[in-house]
Amino acid sequence: MKWTGRCTWVWCTVMGLAALGLSGCQPPKSEQVRPVKIAAGEMDPAAWGKAYPVEYELWERTKEPTPAGKSKYKRGFDADRITYDKLSEFPFMALLFSGWGFGVEYNEPRGHAYMLIDQLEIDPSRVGAGGVCLTCKTPYAPKFEKEMGIDYYSKPWKEVHAAIPKEHQELGVACVDCHHHEDMSLKISRGFTLVKALETMGKDPETLSNQEMRSIVCAQCHVTYNIKKSKEMKSVGIYFPWHGSQWENISVENIIRQIRNDPSVAEWKQKVTGYKLAFMRHPEYELFSKESVHWKAGASCADCHMPYTKVGVHKVSDHRVTSPLKNDMKACMQCHTESAEWLKGQVTTIQDRTVSLMLRAGYATATAAKLIEKVHAAQGSGKLLNEELYGQAKDYYEEAFYRSLYVGAENSVGFHNPTEVMRILGDAIAFATKAEGLLRQALTQAGEPVPLMVNLELDKYLDDRGKKKLTFQREVEIKDPFGIQDRLTLVRHRD
Repeated sequence: MKWTGRCTWVWCTVMGLAALGLSGCQPPKSEQVRPVKIAAGEMDPAAWGKAYPVEYELWERTKEPTPAGKSKYKRGFDADRITYDKLSEFPFMALLFSGWGFGVEYNEPRGHAYMLIDQLEIDPSRVGAGGVCLTCKTPYAPKFEKEMGIDYYSKPWKEVHAAIPKEHQELGVACVDCHHHEDMSLKISRGFTLVKALETMGKDPETLSNQEMRSIVCAQCHVTYNIKKSKEMKSVGIYFPWHGSQWENISVENIIRQIRNDPSVAEWKQKVTGYKLAFMRHPEYELFSKESVHWKAGASCADCHMPYTKVGVHKVSDHRVTSPLKNDMKACMQCHTESAEWLKGQVTTIQDRTVSLMLRAGYATATAAKLIEKVHAAQGSGKLLNEELYGQAKDYYEEAFYRSLYVGAENSVGFHNPTEVMRILGDAIAFATKAEGLLRQALTQAGEPVPLMVNLELDKYLDDRGKKKLTFQREVEIKDPFGIQDRLTLVRHRD
């Protein structure tokens, strides 16, 4: 027993010394790298990039052009710095938007890095509403709205833009717009618009899950909104027309109801009809969250537009924030087992069908608009028209106009919710056709001849676009797969 105990003691001593010797040969345990502390209110993405260099480098890539052939309809701009003119591609828009900044210049959007630069380069009529136009374009917007109050909305755009520090006067969306500086958790920075909109639907922003936040953060800007006007047509506020809607059910019908019943959001006068109208801008969130297949499957905006990617040993959310089409369908292949080529074909098919129906709706609405113009001309010459027929036609026309506008302004070309888009465009065509029939009836009763084919005078609307001329042009043939309209598109080179 003594011998065994002595061996055990010796063995333990030897092993202890060996372990001590081995530990002396190993390098000291390295401390965990601590991220750079980001100051509260820091606007400069480069400062955030010192703590999160991988995400920052990906965000910087939003400046890169789109390789040719990635997307059929949302081309952005390519290596030749060509920007696509939507009014030439869809000439009915030039007619319907005449009298409004969108009728002067309306281009396909570029990457997020250009959101403020585009405002600097576009026709000044597009920012005529004032500083309010900067709400989604600069990270300084929440600060300005809080400090300036109503002046933020109503002061000239150039004056509010000049208040941005010189080094950031071309800076678009930045880290501070989406993240808390302490821990990178997601945040709503546009409380003066989005929080109020959520509360009108009875949705408490404090109860949003992280997955819901991965869409809601995008919904700060990728929504339709209206600019409230004073009697003097000065901008006095901004809001999302979600009153009366429900969470996961923001319908186009309710949006139209809100804006048609609120004279304060009639921002412009349509030249062809003389009607004061509201407007719709890029309702991506509303369309996607309206019971779309991907929304019901639990997907968020970030899942598809900021999928996880591997950079070295890091797995991060891709901060290039781009369409899956422009990222070779990698986001889609996280869930779908089909090939990238097959998936892209599905997207293109949906978009082809959307464009085909959008053309029908757009031209039907434009036809009704020209007949309204004819009615007004007849009234001006002393002709008596049936006011009841005209009133019904006006109502149907506005319903058609807003539906056509809603789909045309949305940036997925129908993909975010194909079923809903087909329904909306079908209704737009029905309303426009009803308006046309009533207007023809009213004109005929008044003894006014109505041609079978109404001359839309599209060249006039395309050429009469103020000071902004497409000085560097080339023609690109756009084939409509369903034969509704093969068209020549004008594209403009960026200097």
